[in-house]
Amino acid sequence: MTDYESYTFILCLIVYVLLTTLSVMCISIIMKMTLRIIRSGLDDPRIIDEYDRNLGKEKLNKFARILNFVFSFAVCLAFLVVFISSFFVADSSGTLVFQKESAYRVVQTGSMEKKNEKNKYLFANDLNDQIKTFDVIRTEALPDEMELELYDIVVYEVDGIQIVHRIVGIEEPNQYHPDCRHFKLQGDAIDSPDRFPVLYGQMKALYTGTRVPFVGSFILFMQSPAGWLCVLLIIIAMIATPILEHKIKKEQDIRLALYDRIPDGPFPSGGILE
Repeated sequence: MTDYESYTFILCLIVYVLLTTLSVMCISIIMKMTLRIIRSGLDDPRIIDEYDRNLGKEKLNKFARILNFVFSFAVCLAFLVVFISSFFVADSSGTLVFQKESAYRVVQTGSMEKKNEKNKYLFANDLNDQIKTFDVIRTEALPDEMELELYDIVVYEVDGIQIVHRIVGIEEPNQYHPDCRHFKLQGDAIDSPDRFPVLYGQMKALYTGTRVPFVGSFILFMQSPAGWLCVLLIIIAMIATPILEHKIKKEQDIRLALYDRIPDGPFPSGGILE
């Protein structure tokens, strides 16, 4: 983690703790007021009316609860899948939590999004493997330097930044660089090659042609401190919500137990109309 990422994480953590503390205080106050209203009997008309309306609808209510559970489970599962997937996708620096020869990377620029009309080689060779911003691409380990071919798409690094571009020119070893090839790279959407030639040692991986569109933005969020804290907040909410709902339901059942049936006239002693 870089100094900037550490600073961002600490700042997000401070904001998260402050907001969580404020939220807990508000929820606690609201919960105490709700329980006090229920225990005082002031909410009995609503409780009894709701109980009355739900009589005979057990199957429908059960179906609604199952549907709500399935929806909540699906949302949480989606978050969990994206969060776990983020550990297997290289971040902006190309770092992987689990290092493997093959990897997935998020494309964060539009330099490979479309065919620039000035790049005639794209049309002449029918090169239609463009990559859009926030696509997740699969890359493989580089082949031998001499096996790289014209129009291969590779990941290379400059000043700590990883770039995904296409090889548009190869200068074979000569008197000026007898021990290595010089590669000219260019983005499909850009009308000029990269400023400096790229050496094999700068290259990190080869694009295999496999990509998953659009999900990269979610992956990047989950890799950020805000994403980690968001997952933690979801976990806390999943634990707290059933507990609070159970506590309110228990108090409502206590009020309902005061009545043998739904009353038509004045409520008995201790009821809401005392």
